[in-house]
Amino acid sequence: MKYFQKEITLPPYKRGFHLITSIIEKAIPELQEINVGQLQVFIKHTSASLTVNENADPTVRADFESHFNKIVPENASYYKHTTEGSDDMPAHLKASLLGSMVTLPITRGRLNIGTWQGIYLCEHRDYGGERDLVISAFGN
Repeated sequence: MKYFQKEITLPPYKRGFHLITSIIEKAIPELQEINVGQLQVFIKHTSASLTVNENADPTVRADFESHFNKIVPENASYYKHTTEGSDDMPAHLKASLLGSMVTLPITRGRLNIGTWQGIYLCEHRDYGGERDLVISAFGN
């Protein structure tokens, strides 16, 4: 069994859903050494998240942002956690809905994902800043 782990820092992204698959793949070229295994990507933040979805049509990512803003609105009267700005509490809720980690299969040294799938960084803050990721790959 082989194990590889790296931490990387993403530059600040504007609020929205951003494809980061190629950044992940470049950060851990050791994927090529794994015939059968898994890749885990974990984000070390509570106001951003990760998910896997459509990688071709950017309108899907725009629609994700619009929909999440509708189901988790800013300035809800019942929010108590408001000292860090109107986008902060909704960002925490959105991050919990989507999750802080994705796990993907590795087959013959490559991510075994669908043709139209990619890893999204889901930035839920207006000015979230840099985001730290832990990337772990393991297998035979």
